[in-house]
Amino acid sequence: MLPFLTRRLLSMAGVLFCVISLTFLLVRLSPGGPFTRERKLPPAIEKQLLARYHLDGTLWQQYSEYLGDVLQGDLRLSTKYRDRSVNELLAQSLPISALLGVSALLLATVTGVWLGSLAAVRHGTLTDTAAMLGALGLISIPTFVTGPLLVLGFALWLKWLPVGGLNSPASLILPTITLAGPAIASIARLTRTSLLEVLHAPFLRTARAKGLSENRILYVHALKTALLPVVSYLGPLAANLLTGSIVVESLFNLPGTGSFFVNAILNRDVFLLGGVVIVYCVLLMGMNLLVDIAYTWLDPRIRLEN
Repeated sequence: MLPFLTRRLLSMAGVLFCVISLTFLLVRLSPGGPFTRERKLPPAIEKQLLARYHLDGTLWQQYSEYLGDVLQGDLRLSTKYRDRSVNELLAQSLPISALLGVSALLLATVTGVWLGSLAAVRHGTLTDTAAMLGALGLISIPTFVTGPLLVLGFALWLKWLPVGGLNSPASLILPTITLAGPAIASIARLTRTSLLEVLHAPFLRTARAKGLSENRILYVHALKTALLPVVSYLGPLAANLLTGSIVVESLFNLPGTGSFFVNAILNRDVFLLGGVVIVYCVLLMGMNLLVDIAYTWLDPRIRLEN
Protein backbone atom coordinates (compact mmCIF):
# COMPACT_ATOMS: atom_id res chain seq x y z
CA MET A 1 0.00 0.00 0.00
CA LEU A 2 2.75 2.47 0.96
CA PRO A 3 4.68 2.18 -2.36
CA PHE A 4 1.40 2.61 -4.26
CA LEU A 5 0.47 5.73 -2.28
CA THR A 6 3.97 7.16 -2.72
CA ARG A 7 3.85 6.74 -6.49
CA ARG A 8 0.36 8.17 -6.70
CA LEU A 9 1.21 11.21 -4.58
CA LEU A 10 4.30 11.90 -6.68
CA SER A 11 2.31 11.63 -9.90
CA MET A 12 -0.41 13.87 -8.43
CA ALA A 13 2.23 16.48 -7.61
CA GLY A 14 3.48 16.33 -11.21
CA VAL A 15 -0.04 16.72 -12.61
CA LEU A 16 -0.75 19.64 -10.28
CA PHE A 17 2.47 21.36 -11.35
CA CYS A 18 1.46 21.03 -15.03
CA VAL A 19 -2.06 22.31 -14.33
CA ILE A 20 -0.78 25.36 -12.42
CA SER A 21 1.75 26.15 -15.13
CA LEU A 22 -0.68 25.78 -18.03
CA THR A 23 -3.38 27.83 -16.30
CA PHE A 24 -1.00 30.69 -15.57
CA LEU A 25 0.58 30.73 -19.03
CA LEU A 26 -2.70 30.42 -20.94
CA VAL A 27 -4.30 33.31 -19.07
CA ARG A 28 -1.22 35.54 -19.37
CA LEU A 29 -0.78 34.78 -23.08
CA SER A 30 -4.44 35.33 -23.96
CA PRO A 31 -5.48 38.69 -25.46
CA GLY A 32 -6.20 41.47 -22.99
CA GLY A 33 -5.15 41.73 -19.39
CA PRO A 34 -6.50 42.12 -15.86
CA PHE A 35 -6.47 45.93 -16.15
CA THR A 36 -7.80 46.23 -19.68
CA ARG A 37 -10.84 48.51 -19.68
CA GLU A 38 -13.02 50.24 -22.24
CA ARG A 39 -11.43 53.45 -21.02
CA LYS A 40 -7.67 53.01 -21.03
CA LEU A 41 -5.88 53.69 -17.75
CA PRO A 42 -3.14 56.33 -17.61
CA PRO A 43 0.26 54.64 -18.20
CA ALA A 44 1.55 55.65 -14.75
CA ILE A 45 -1.43 54.10 -12.92
CA GLU A 46 -1.30 50.93 -15.02
CA LYS A 47 2.42 50.61 -14.29
CA GLN A 48 1.76 50.91 -10.54
CA LEU A 49 -0.97 48.26 -10.71
CA LEU A 50 1.24 45.85 -12.63
CA ALA A 51 4.03 46.34 -10.10
CA ARG A 52 1.68 45.82 -7.15
CA TYR A 53 0.47 42.47 -8.51
CA HIS A 54 3.94 41.35 -9.68
CA LEU A 55 2.92 41.41 -13.34
CA ASP A 56 5.54 43.92 -14.51
CA GLY A 57 8.46 41.58 -15.20
CA THR A 58 9.08 39.18 -18.05
CA LEU A 59 6.74 36.23 -18.43
CA TRP A 60 9.34 33.90 -16.96
CA GLN A 61 9.87 36.16 -13.94
CA GLN A 62 6.12 36.39 -13.35
CA TYR A 63 5.74 32.62 -13.63
CA SER A 64 8.69 31.71 -11.37
CA GLU A 65 7.64 34.18 -8.66
CA TYR A 66 4.03 32.98 -8.81
CA LEU A 67 5.08 29.33 -8.57
CA GLY A 68 7.23 30.13 -5.55
CA ASP A 69 4.33 31.85 -3.81
CA VAL A 70 1.99 28.92 -4.55
CA LEU A 71 4.48 26.46 -3.04
CA GLN A 72 4.32 28.55 0.14
CA GLY A 73 0.51 28.47 0.15
CA ASP A 74 0.13 32.08 -0.98
CA LEU A 75 -2.31 32.35 -3.91
CA ARG A 76 -1.79 36.14 -4.07
CA LEU A 77 -4.27 39.01 -4.35
CA SER A 78 -7.19 38.98 -6.72
CA THR A 79 -6.94 41.61 -9.45
CA LYS A 80 -10.74 41.92 -9.64
CA TYR A 81 -11.68 42.00 -5.94
CA ARG A 82 -9.26 44.67 -4.79
CA ASP A 83 -7.38 44.23 -1.51
CA ARG A 84 -8.72 40.69 -1.07
CA SER A 85 -6.50 37.65 -1.36
CA VAL A 86 -7.45 34.53 -3.28
CA ASN A 87 -6.97 32.52 -0.07
CA GLU A 88 -9.57 34.72 1.63
CA LEU A 89 -12.06 34.45 -1.23
CA LEU A 90 -11.73 30.67 -1.41
CA ALA A 91 -11.96 30.31 2.37
CA GLN A 92 -15.20 32.28 2.23
CA SER A 93 -16.84 30.53 -0.72
CA LEU A 94 -15.46 26.99 -0.78
CA PRO A 95 -17.24 25.76 2.40
CA ILE A 96 -20.58 26.77 0.87
CA SER A 97 -19.86 24.93 -2.39
CA ALA A 98 -18.49 21.96 -0.43
CA LEU A 99 -21.59 21.78 1.79
CA LEU A 100 -23.84 21.86 -1.27
CA GLY A 101 -21.66 19.31 -3.07
CA VAL A 102 -21.48 16.86 -0.17
CA SER A 103 -25.24 17.07 0.35
CA ALA A 104 -25.88 16.44 -3.35
CA LEU A 105 -23.36 13.58 -3.44
CA LEU A 106 -24.95 11.80 -0.49
CA LEU A 107 -28.45 12.26 -1.89
CA ALA A 108 -27.40 11.09 -5.36
CA THR A 109 -25.52 8.04 -4.10
CA VAL A 110 -28.17 6.77 -1.69
CA THR A 111 -31.14 7.47 -3.97
CA GLY A 112 -29.41 6.30 -7.15
CA VAL A 113 -28.20 3.00 -5.69
CA TRP A 114 -31.61 2.31 -4.14
CA LEU A 115 -33.47 3.14 -7.35
CA GLY A 116 -31.11 1.09 -9.52
CA SER A 117 -31.23 -1.90 -7.16
CA LEU A 118 -35.01 -1.79 -7.08
CA ALA A 119 -35.17 -1.72 -10.88
CA ALA A 120 -32.72 -4.63 -11.21
CA VAL A 121 -34.47 -6.85 -8.66
CA ARG A 122 -37.82 -6.20 -10.35
CA HIS A 123 -36.43 -6.39 -13.86
CA GLY A 124 -39.07 -6.37 -16.58
CA THR A 125 -41.87 -5.18 -14.31
CA LEU A 126 -43.74 -1.88 -14.17
CA THR A 127 -41.47 -0.79 -11.30
CA ASP A 128 -38.39 -1.27 -13.47
CA THR A 129 -39.93 0.70 -16.34
CA ALA A 130 -41.10 3.54 -14.08
CA ALA A 131 -37.69 3.79 -12.37
CA MET A 132 -35.79 3.99 -15.65
CA LEU A 133 -38.25 6.49 -17.13
CA GLY A 134 -37.79 8.64 -14.04
CA ALA A 135 -34.01 8.38 -14.41
CA LEU A 136 -34.26 9.31 -18.08
CA GLY A 137 -36.29 12.39 -17.16
CA LEU A 138 -33.80 13.48 -14.50
CA ILE A 139 -30.81 13.14 -16.80
CA SER A 140 -32.55 14.83 -19.74
CA ILE A 141 -33.88 17.95 -18.02
CA PRO A 142 -31.12 20.53 -17.40
CA THR A 143 -30.66 22.02 -13.96
CA PHE A 144 -31.63 25.50 -15.14
CA VAL A 145 -35.10 24.05 -15.82
CA THR A 146 -35.35 21.78 -12.77
CA GLY A 147 -34.36 24.54 -10.34
CA PRO A 148 -37.05 27.08 -11.29
CA LEU A 149 -39.69 24.33 -11.37
CA LEU A 150 -38.78 23.28 -7.82
CA VAL A 151 -38.82 26.91 -6.68
CA LEU A 152 -42.21 27.43 -8.32
CA GLY A 153 -43.73 24.35 -6.72
CA PHE A 154 -42.21 24.14 -3.23
CA ALA A 155 -41.28 27.78 -2.54
CA LEU A 156 -43.86 29.96 -4.29
CA TRP A 157 -46.96 27.76 -4.42
CA LEU A 158 -46.66 25.52 -1.35
CA LYS A 159 -44.38 27.92 0.57
CA TRP A 160 -42.65 25.03 2.30
CA LEU A 161 -39.08 26.07 1.52
CA PRO A 162 -37.11 29.31 0.99
CA VAL A 163 -36.73 30.65 -2.54
CA GLY A 164 -32.97 31.16 -2.26
CA GLY A 165 -30.13 32.50 -0.18
CA LEU A 166 -28.43 30.75 2.70
CA ASN A 167 -30.40 31.79 5.78
CA SER A 168 -31.18 28.35 7.24
CA PRO A 169 -30.50 24.63 6.64
CA ALA A 170 -33.78 24.47 4.72
CA SER A 171 -32.26 26.82 2.14
CA LEU A 172 -30.03 23.96 0.92
CA ILE A 173 -32.84 21.49 0.21
CA LEU A 174 -33.92 22.75 -3.20
CA PRO A 175 -30.38 23.42 -4.54
CA THR A 176 -29.26 20.00 -3.32
CA ILE A 177 -32.11 18.24 -5.12
CA THR A 178 -31.45 20.30 -8.26
CA LEU A 179 -27.73 19.52 -8.30
CA ALA A 180 -28.20 15.84 -7.43
CA GLY A 181 -30.91 15.13 -10.04
CA PRO A 182 -28.74 14.18 -13.06
CA ALA A 183 -26.31 12.27 -10.80
CA ILE A 184 -29.19 10.22 -9.31
CA ALA A 185 -30.20 9.17 -12.82
CA SER A 186 -26.66 8.19 -13.85
CA ILE A 187 -26.02 6.21 -10.66
CA ALA A 188 -29.40 4.44 -10.91
CA ARG A 189 -28.72 3.34 -14.48
CA LEU A 190 -25.18 2.19 -13.67
CA THR A 191 -26.38 0.25 -10.61
CA ARG A 192 -29.20 -1.44 -12.52
CA THR A 193 -26.99 -2.53 -15.44
CA SER A 194 -24.17 -3.78 -13.21
CA LEU A 195 -26.48 -5.57 -10.77
CA LEU A 196 -28.33 -7.37 -13.57
CA GLU A 197 -25.00 -8.81 -14.74
CA VAL A 198 -23.91 -9.80 -11.24
CA LEU A 199 -27.21 -11.50 -10.38
CA HIS A 200 -26.46 -14.17 -13.00
CA ALA A 201 -22.84 -14.70 -11.90
CA PRO A 202 -21.73 -18.25 -10.90
CA PHE A 203 -20.70 -17.25 -7.37
CA LEU A 204 -24.30 -16.27 -6.59
CA ARG A 205 -25.54 -19.70 -7.65
CA THR A 206 -23.04 -21.14 -5.20
CA ALA A 207 -24.35 -18.84 -2.46
CA ARG A 208 -27.92 -19.97 -3.16
CA ALA A 209 -26.81 -23.59 -3.06
CA LYS A 210 -25.44 -22.97 0.43
CA GLY A 211 -28.91 -21.90 1.53
CA LEU A 212 -28.26 -18.18 2.00
CA SER A 213 -31.32 -15.92 2.02
CA GLU A 214 -32.05 -13.80 -1.03
CA ASN A 215 -31.64 -10.58 0.98
CA ARG A 216 -28.18 -11.64 2.13
CA ILE A 217 -27.21 -12.68 -1.41
CA LEU A 218 -28.42 -9.36 -2.80
CA TYR A 219 -27.11 -6.89 -0.22
CA VAL A 220 -23.94 -8.65 0.99
CA HIS A 221 -22.64 -10.40 -2.13
CA ALA A 222 -24.26 -9.07 -5.31
CA LEU A 223 -24.59 -5.37 -4.54
CA LYS A 224 -21.05 -5.07 -3.19
CA THR A 225 -19.63 -6.35 -6.48
CA ALA A 226 -22.11 -4.39 -8.61
CA LEU A 227 -21.03 -1.12 -7.04
CA LEU A 228 -17.60 -1.13 -8.71
CA PRO A 229 -18.73 0.86 -11.79
CA VAL A 230 -20.65 3.21 -9.52
CA VAL A 231 -17.57 3.86 -7.41
CA SER A 232 -15.59 4.65 -10.59
CA TYR A 233 -18.21 7.23 -11.48
CA LEU A 234 -18.25 8.72 -7.98
CA GLY A 235 -14.63 9.89 -8.21
CA PRO A 236 -15.00 12.65 -10.83
CA LEU A 237 -18.64 13.19 -9.81
CA ALA A 238 -17.62 14.00 -6.24
CA ALA A 239 -15.02 16.53 -7.37
CA ASN A 240 -17.56 18.14 -9.69
CA LEU A 241 -20.28 18.36 -7.04
CA LEU A 242 -17.94 19.47 -4.26
CA THR A 243 -16.81 22.47 -6.26
CA GLY A 244 -20.44 23.38 -6.79
CA SER A 245 -22.28 24.40 -9.92
CA ILE A 246 -22.39 27.93 -11.25
CA VAL A 247 -25.92 27.38 -12.58
CA VAL A 248 -27.33 26.06 -9.30
CA GLU A 249 -25.49 28.63 -7.19
CA SER A 250 -26.75 31.43 -9.44
CA LEU A 251 -30.34 30.13 -9.43
CA PHE A 252 -30.51 29.99 -5.65
CA ASN A 253 -28.23 32.97 -4.93
CA LEU A 254 -25.57 30.95 -3.12
CA PRO A 255 -22.15 32.65 -2.70
CA GLY A 256 -20.04 29.67 -3.77
CA THR A 257 -16.90 29.30 -5.88
CA GLY A 258 -18.82 29.01 -9.16
CA SER A 259 -19.33 32.75 -9.57
CA PHE A 260 -15.67 33.42 -8.75
CA PHE A 261 -14.57 30.93 -11.41
CA VAL A 262 -16.65 32.57 -14.15
CA ASN A 263 -15.73 36.12 -13.11
CA ALA A 264 -12.05 35.18 -13.00
CA ILE A 265 -12.19 34.08 -16.65
CA LEU A 266 -14.12 37.14 -17.80
CA ASN A 267 -11.83 39.55 -15.95
CA ARG A 268 -8.52 37.78 -16.70
CA ASP A 269 -8.03 37.40 -12.94
CA VAL A 270 -5.11 35.01 -13.30
CA PHE A 271 -4.57 34.45 -9.57
CA LEU A 272 -8.21 33.81 -8.65
CA LEU A 273 -8.63 31.52 -11.64
CA GLY A 274 -5.47 29.68 -10.69
CA GLY A 275 -6.70 29.22 -7.12
CA VAL A 276 -10.04 27.76 -8.21
CA VAL A 277 -8.36 25.44 -10.72
CA ILE A 278 -5.90 24.24 -8.06
CA VAL A 279 -8.75 23.40 -5.70
CA TYR A 280 -10.68 21.54 -8.40
CA CYS A 281 -7.57 19.62 -9.52
CA VAL A 282 -6.70 18.53 -5.97
CA LEU A 283 -10.27 17.39 -5.33
CA LEU A 284 -10.43 15.45 -8.58
CA MET A 285 -7.13 13.64 -7.97
CA GLY A 286 -7.95 13.02 -4.32
CA MET A 287 -11.34 11.51 -5.11
CA ASN A 288 -9.84 9.25 -7.79
CA LEU A 289 -7.26 8.04 -5.28
CA LEU A 290 -10.01 7.22 -2.78
CA VAL A 291 -11.86 5.33 -5.52
CA ASP A 292 -8.81 3.14 -6.21
CA ILE A 293 -8.46 2.38 -2.51
CA ALA A 294 -12.18 1.61 -2.19
CA TYR A 295 -11.84 -0.97 -4.98
CA THR A 296 -9.81 -3.24 -2.72
CA TRP A 297 -12.62 -3.26 -0.16
CA LEU A 298 -15.41 -3.87 -2.66
CA ASP A 299 -13.60 -6.62 -4.58
CA PRO A 300 -10.98 -8.70 -2.70
CA ARG A 301 -9.60 -9.91 -6.05
CA ILE A 302 -8.21 -6.44 -6.72
CA ARG A 303 -4.80 -5.72 -5.24
CA LEU A 304 -2.91 -2.44 -5.27
CA GLU A 305 0.50 -2.81 -6.91
CA ASN A 306 3.48 -2.78 -4.57
